Amino acid sequence: MIVNGVDTAKSTTSTTTTPTSSTNMIDYNGFLQLLIAQMRNQDPTNPTDSTEYMSQLAQLSSVEQAVQTNTKLDTLLSTSAITQAEGLIGRTASFTDESGTSTTGKIKEVYIIQGGAVATLENGTKVQLGPGITIS
Repeated sequence: MIVNGVDTAKSTTSTTTTPTSSTNMIDYNGFLQLLIAQMRNQDPTNPTDSTEYMSQLAQLSSVEQAVQTNTKLDTLLSTSAITQAEGLIGRTASFTDESGTSTTGKIKEVYIIQGGAVATLENGTKVQLGPGITIS
């Protein structure tokens, strides 16, 4: 009957939340959807014991706090990168490109990309800031 369907949904939910490798990990929203579905589909004649329920709520709270912390850290890192990039404008960058040509020029602007920062020199040359670049 309905209870059997609930038990089936419970076992299906349990098996899908157990990752077998790092590629099968679920994201925060997926975790929330599975947890809420499990809570909604509990057997009313045999509900989950209170300690397990509280443990699940604690997990939910912990995951939410971790996501918020990561968001705040990302914002902090972006702000820090912009502040550091501002200090590079007007300084001289020297580097050797893939063809072996040495280039030196004054930094006109710096912008932030996913992989770091890119400096544009006064002559229009763009260079990603990283190993092999000297700033003076």
